[in-house]
Amino acid sequence: MRAARIRRARPQDGARAVAIWAAAVDATHDFLDPADRAAIGREVAAFLPAAPLWLAVDGDDCAQGFMLLDGAHMEALFIDPGQRGTGIGRCLVDHALTLHPAITTDVNEQNAQAVGFYRHLGFVPTGRSARDGQGRPYPLIHLRRCAG
Repeated sequence: MRAARIRRARPQDGARAVAIWAAAVDATHDFLDPADRAAIGREVAAFLPAAPLWLAVDGDDCAQGFMLLDGAHMEALFIDPGQRGTGIGRCLVDHALTLHPAITTDVNEQNAQAVGFYRHLGFVPTGRSARDGQGRPYPLIHLRRCAG
């Protein structure tokens, strides 16, 4: 496992964050309807570059993954597909837990890889929604993890 350096995103990191999001979604969200994928992509491209992201960066200060926190709720965690399995996701979750003693997140039920990742890190289910936050027919599992 590699320890990533975590830092706040800067305005110039926006395009890289969108690229990471797109590559990660295309690698893991094969359940999305193509029209929904396109619509979500437009929404993400409009807000992500200005969002208060935490980035995991390599030695060249290039983002390899990012996390978006809203208080103690992790709204997003995306890792460049070429960096999956290297510990970057764990580093970002650990960083969130240094900021908040307990964090919550939601994961698409159809994204088995992400469900497995969160369970491996000790997240426990707390509920389920039949639709995503925008009302689309993609069920969410609500998860919680406490530090320690």
